[in-house]
Amino acid sequence: MGKPVPIRAVETGQVSFVPYMASEQDVLDVLRGIKDPESQTDIVALGLVRDLTIRGGDVSFTLAFGAQPAQTKVLIHSMANKLVGGLPGVSRVNAKMGGAAAPHAHGGGGHAHAQAAPPAGAPPQRPADMIPEVKQTIAVSSGKGGVGKSTVAVNLALALHGTGASVGLIDADVYGPDLPLMLGTKGRPGMFDNRIIPVEAHGLRVMSMGLLVADKQPLVWRGPMIHTFIQQMLRDVLWGPLDYLVFDMPPGTGDAQLSLSQVIPLSGVVMVTTPQDVALLDVRRAIAMFQQLNVPMLGVVENMSYFVAPDTGTRYTIFGEGGGQKVADEYGVPLLGQLPLDPDTRKGGDEGTPIMVRRPDSAQAAAFREIARRVIERLGATATLRPLPTIS
Repeated sequence: MGKPVPIRAVETGQVSFVPYMASEQDVLDVLRGIKDPESQTDIVALGLVRDLTIRGGDVSFTLAFGAQPAQTKVLIHSMANKLVGGLPGVSRVNAKMGGAAAPHAHGGGGHAHAQAAPPAGAPPQRPADMIPEVKQTIAVSSGKGGVGKSTVAVNLALALHGTGASVGLIDADVYGPDLPLMLGTKGRPGMFDNRIIPVEAHGLRVMSMGLLVADKQPLVWRGPMIHTFIQQMLRDVLWGPLDYLVFDMPPGTGDAQLSLSQVIPLSGVVMVTTPQDVALLDVRRAIAMFQQLNVPMLGVVENMSYFVAPDTGTRYTIFGEGGGQKVADEYGVPLLGQLPLDPDTRKGGDEGTPIMVRRPDSAQAAAFREIARRVIERLGATATLRPLPTIS
């Protein structure tokens, strides 16, 4: 199973191959390996798998959940994506989360075929009403890891909240979901009307995969799974009215950035870097990617700009100097702020009390408030520069 089938071309003496295509039975067989944690019954036998459709290498189905806990739903959804995506011949998986419904009358089985799938190569749908009550969507991104992107995302969200705005925060960094630790959130999200209720932390509405899986559980996800996760964090979470929804993106130029830009029109991106040349090299790639997607660049935040010795007051530029301004000038965007290396900021992130909460009167907190002010200004200035992304 899973190997291409050779067909000999008699005229040319060459051998061509017909790629293996997963069957409905193949998909159902792997999904039977997933059991509901409480009943220990497989999800196919429970009737959770509905509307199974296979079109070439594209497989779609709905998981018709009932009263399962939020973490159970997300884990089953993740496992289903992983197992079906690993089948030979499967190139894309679209596993939707739906509510429990009466089985369709289609052979008496626990699944049914949906209407015909859209033609292959059709442009991705961009549902404008996926988060209709959210006014502004801000991605905080970086070209590489280790530059303090999550610290900036958390404190920027808190600084925006400090203006009196209602703010949500999505941990889109599925490979390193650190926001629960940084915000001190330990509870599990609840459910209402088959939608996930975000956790409250320091006045923010927060969702992270780290709230749904064990601390040491690895997330080995392929691109289609990340795309589904991004959609789920928007469509299946009860965000309610928000002035700002901030996304802590994974570093680099990968599937999460592309998926987010495809499913909603982002209001803009804040790019985080350090002054050193290796960070600037990667941040240029990230900026170029968002430009290709026609996402407005709100500006650059230079983190770890300098360190002030507490005993002497001497200022040290450990990672170089002027890099953030250089790349901002290069791309014609503002430098939103320069943040020093600060032990209290690091400690606050480790202990779940970000610097905006831990020391709101500190110079570091004031710097984040100034960054938030400039972000709000840039959102107004770029409001007319938000065409839909073009993927070539």
